[in-house]
Amino acid sequence: MLKLTQVDLAEKSGVGLRFLRELEQGKTTLRLDKVNQVLGMFGCEAGPIRKEESL
Repeated sequence: MLKLTQVDLAEKSGVGLRFLRELEQGKTTLRLDKVNQVLGMFGCEAGPIRKEESL
C-alpha cells in the first residue's frame, strides 16, 4: 500500500487535485490521458470504452 494522500497522489502523478477528486468520485467525463497518468502510478493503463449502437 502506498499510503498517499490525495495531494501526494495528485503531485506525484502530475494531475490537479480537483481532477483527482473528480476521478475518485466517479465523474463520467474525464480526460483519458490524465486518468492514465494516475493509473501509471499503479502500473495500469485504461483504454477507450466503446458504446454499442442500438438498432
